[in-house]
Amino acid sequence: MRLWIALHLPRLPLEVFCPRWSADLCTVVLEQERVVAMSALAQQAGVQLGMRRGGALMLLPHAQFQQRAPQLELEAQQAVALALLQFTPQLALVEEASLLLDVGASLRLFGGPLALCRRVRSSLRALGFSATLGCAPTARGAWLLARSGGGRALKMASLLGRIDGLHVSVLPPARPYLAWLEGIGCLTLGQLRQLPRPGLQRRCGRALLDMLDDAAGMRPELYQWLQPPASFRARIELFDRVEQTSALLFGVQRLLQQLTGWLTAHQFAVERVRLLLEHERGRQAGPPTVIEVVLAEPTWRDAHLLRLLKERLGRQELDAPVIGLCLEAPQVQPMAPPSESLFPEPGGSKEDWQRLLEVLTARLGAENVLQAAPLADYRPEHANQWVSVQQKIRAPDARAQLPPDVPALPRPAWLLAQPIALLMREHRPYYGSPLKIISAGERIEAGWWQSLQTRDYFMAEGADHAHYWLYRERPSGGDPAQARWYLHGFFA
Repeated sequence: MRLWIALHLPRLPLEVFCPRWSADLCTVVLEQERVVAMSALAQQAGVQLGMRRGGALMLLPHAQFQQRAPQLELEAQQAVALALLQFTPQLALVEEASLLLDVGASLRLFGGPLALCRRVRSSLRALGFSATLGCAPTARGAWLLARSGGGRALKMASLLGRIDGLHVSVLPPARPYLAWLEGIGCLTLGQLRQLPRPGLQRRCGRALLDMLDDAAGMRPELYQWLQPPASFRARIELFDRVEQTSALLFGVQRLLQQLTGWLTAHQFAVERVRLLLEHERGRQAGPPTVIEVVLAEPTWRDAHLLRLLKERLGRQELDAPVIGLCLEAPQVQPMAPPSESLFPEPGGSKEDWQRLLEVLTARLGAENVLQAAPLADYRPEHANQWVSVQQKIRAPDARAQLPPDVPALPRPAWLLAQPIALLMREHRPYYGSPLKIISAGERIEAGWWQSLQTRDYFMAEGADHAHYWLYRERPSGGDPAQARWYLHGFFA
């Protein structure tokens, strides 16, 4: 199915200074000393498009007046395009602050046109921009719908019916000839399409006919697709000095949307991200505060990264106000294919477990989330240690392994913190009942550099058929009568 989504950013001159989530800001954007955009508060105060600076200043003397910044608008448009690469790699920037997305190959992946349009709108809200969305079988048709307020026309017949009712001023090549077109009674695109083509071309040029033919699907449409950068580094300038980390989440979410689009376009998964909190510049400039998140399992989903950065920001204390944010992805790897397992793993997948550990680490600190790691030591109570979950566990030294010709006895699942000295009854160690030895002995002699341990370990069974792990200390004199028995563990 051939389908295009067009996005028009009508408030881009304003939202590069005042995002849509900053509804409490009173901002006016000027171009050649005339108002070209204003916030809702400024509009409520009486500021209108085309008003001179002096008139707007009389109505709102305390408003923020900004000069239109075409370079910032282009950078914002590119940031939106980078974030939307998560939906399709075929994306183009076109005139009048608009973007075109060829989503015909993405419909099945995202659940159809309606679900895909909802996800595109959700991403735009996270980025802080307002947009009108058009959806049509042709790129120019979708662009016309987006420029005229938005709408969907999934079939060519319905698209032609929609665009025929649009005013001719929606086409840029027709705007220099509006007076002539209105003079002959041609006010809509449907009436424009009924005019004789040779005369219309001589009067208005070939570009007008080409745009009409593109919208009607009568010409092949060719666009230059956006190429994502080889490495990712995105930054935004905050609109005020921020002293609370909770107020940074909107900016972080915007940067993560761009990271998700970049990762999807390159088929990468990120292993480590760095968030830089930029402070004052100039004489009082200080180094940025760096928040680094290392992932146990590479990911390309922005929701998990946002959760981790939210936890880290909640624990971060700011030494100075933040005026800018920068996100980097210094370590990536190719995206792993999805699991081919027919049945899901009980209790969640390995990735779900790793994400839980990462959230706990971000919330509690790496020093408070520990895992057991083996040590190259024959002594059972020294054969393990607790290390951070972020530390890679290496296999124990080969010197701690038994020789291949010596059978290894099973080890208990529960090892006591302190061995319990046992009584002797009927020449047997006693723990609730006389214990019966049911295995050969395992001799351990180690720890000469600290405190020498000479023990013989055995499996034993009680009257209740429970299994225990015992050891007998060998006295220095070698007299078996002086040997003492200890309980060291329980078998499950």
